[in-house]
Amino acid sequence: MPPGNTLSNTSQSYGAVTKTFHWLTALLILSALPLGWIASDLAHQVTDPASGATDTEVARAALLFSLHKTVGVAVFFTALARILWTVTQKRPGLLNADDRLEATAAELVHWLLYGALVLVPLSGWVHHAATTGFAPILWPFGQSLPFVPKSGAVAEMSGAIHYVAMLVLVAALLAHVAGALKHFVIDRDFTLQRMLPGFGAGPRPPAVRHAALPPVLAGLVWIVALGLGGWSGQAALRDSTPQSAALEQVASDWQVQEGTLEITVRQMGSAVTGRFDDWTAAITFTDRALPGPAGSVEVQVSIPSLTLGSVTAQAMGPDFFDAERFAHAVFRGEIIRTEGGYIVRGPLSLKGVEMVIELPFALEIDGDTARMTGALSLDRLAFGVGESMADAGSLGHGVEVAVDLIAQRGPRPLS
Repeated sequence: MPPGNTLSNTSQSYGAVTKTFHWLTALLILSALPLGWIASDLAHQVTDPASGATDTEVARAALLFSLHKTVGVAVFFTALARILWTVTQKRPGLLNADDRLEATAAELVHWLLYGALVLVPLSGWVHHAATTGFAPILWPFGQSLPFVPKSGAVAEMSGAIHYVAMLVLVAALLAHVAGALKHFVIDRDFTLQRMLPGFGAGPRPPAVRHAALPPVLAGLVWIVALGLGGWSGQAALRDSTPQSAALEQVASDWQVQEGTLEITVRQMGSAVTGRFDDWTAAITFTDRALPGPAGSVEVQVSIPSLTLGSVTAQAMGPDFFDAERFAHAVFRGEIIRTEGGYIVRGPLSLKGVEMVIELPFALEIDGDTARMTGALSLDRLAFGVGESMADAGSLGHGVEVAVDLIAQRGPRPLS
């Protein structure tokens, strides 16, 4: 095999494996970047509360984001394999090593690129795992990551870091390409050809040791970048905190001590779960052994307090919950003991539509403490929610509602 065409690196040239990693990485990055930008623009359009996005537009945005995420995961594993290969190989010397300033800049860019190849896809993957949303990674190994919870805070932080790290990647990539073109067009040396297939080893580089300054500078750049990303994520998290529509205190025979009110929808085949953070329940209840009326409940829900992953803003829009016009949902129901348990039946008022619903629930009472868990499915179209997205393949018609609360017996006077 001619010099310069070996599998491994030499002191003068890069081997075939390194060249393959280099060009495969370049192909993946040049695919992921435009996919991400285009998908992000489309996502901003379809999640704009005033956009009235169609099923086709949402499906297009989801597909592009899925492709972007899938290519990003491929970049991550390719980068890890490339780095593991690199640490086992000789590092060909720089042909311009005598120019210390230019050589330092070149090595700095390489260290920035190595960091970006890991941090950009990893932060994007963490953001995906922490977010309740659609656009899955197109592979059979699941969508979660170990130790990464479904968390708005984690999603905001990792999303901001992903964006800042992407800017560093783009800057380093442009500098890398500019440097290669300078060597080829202005310096007319063999630097570019050493990374192209079919070329020999080229001239022997000067015998200069690789300095410690470039990786130190790269580390400082990444510390600043990650700091900016973290600060930006915290600011975004503060701005995205749901603004609840004020609810009045209620008089109740049973006081809710803790509880969750969650909804789950299916978007592009993936479950998206959210919760209302602000709601009240006025409960009267008398336990009875035989079937029959056992009490009543009135629940008021602040619609703007809903968090629904990556589509929270869209859910607040006029075509969905229309939170600006209909800030509250109200349910007034009669609690009924049945042969098999309990149900609560009554009208639910949501987005100006009133409809009688029935919620079966399980009840455990221990002294003055009761735990209630129940679930039901609602048809969102029956309440005029998301009528522009009538295709169940894009957004499922059914909305699963789950209630889990612990209440303490004893009235609380209104203040």
